[in-house]
Amino acid sequence: MRKYVVVGIPGSGKSTQSTMLARDFDLVRISTGDIFRWHVRHHTKIGARVRRVMTAGQLVGDVLVETIMRDRLDEHDWNYGFVIDGFPRNRRQAEFFLESYDLDAVIYLDIPDSQVRHRVLSRRLCERCGVDYSLIESRPEQEDVCDVCADSLVTREDDTPEALTARLFDYHKDIDVVLELLGRKAGVFVIDASRDQGTVHAEILSRLGLPSPPSPGGSAGMAEQGR
Repeated sequence: MRKYVVVGIPGSGKSTQSTMLARDFDLVRISTGDIFRWHVRHHTKIGARVRRVMTAGQLVGDVLVETIMRDRLDEHDWNYGFVIDGFPRNRRQAEFFLESYDLDAVIYLDIPDSQVRHRVLSRRLCERCGVDYSLIESRPEQEDVCDVCADSLVTREDDTPEALTARLFDYHKDIDVVLELLGRKAGVFVIDASRDQGTVHAEILSRLGLPSPPSPGGSAGMAEQGR
């Protein structure tokens, strides 16, 4: 069983790399961002709270994040392990996680803020089916139209310059202590995430001692670069 956490600045490629790991090694991918966006799309009470926070460029409160993660991990559907994307984000969340769960490795995607801004402001989202696109790496076949369901693509509510500035501030304030705490239980592997997604994925596999995926071009075709 493999248990990984992928951490990094917004736009570093956490979603892309965690999705690749989950696909290649039969892991369950758990993303707090995906869970919250599901609630927003389905107009739940949680979704209404999250929408207000995301629009302001703030992070969802610790109590709600911890509740969501506890409920998700308690489903125990991860027979071969899990890869977590977007959690923990601060000291409290890291301590909460380490109280109950083991960990094999932490993958830290390191990338300059300037490149992050370029990536994040180029992201687009299909609100109907939840597919992410990047105008840099994975453009839709028809401009502003989802390849999957043909609905219109939009900019995520938290992908504005103002919201991104606030998120970057919170990230830099907390990341060192998160890595220090997680590093007490598992190795922390620092990966240069400024390169293309295939190169980044190959280095992650090498650093973790994992075999390359059996299918040809296993890391190509992902539509979620820079999340």
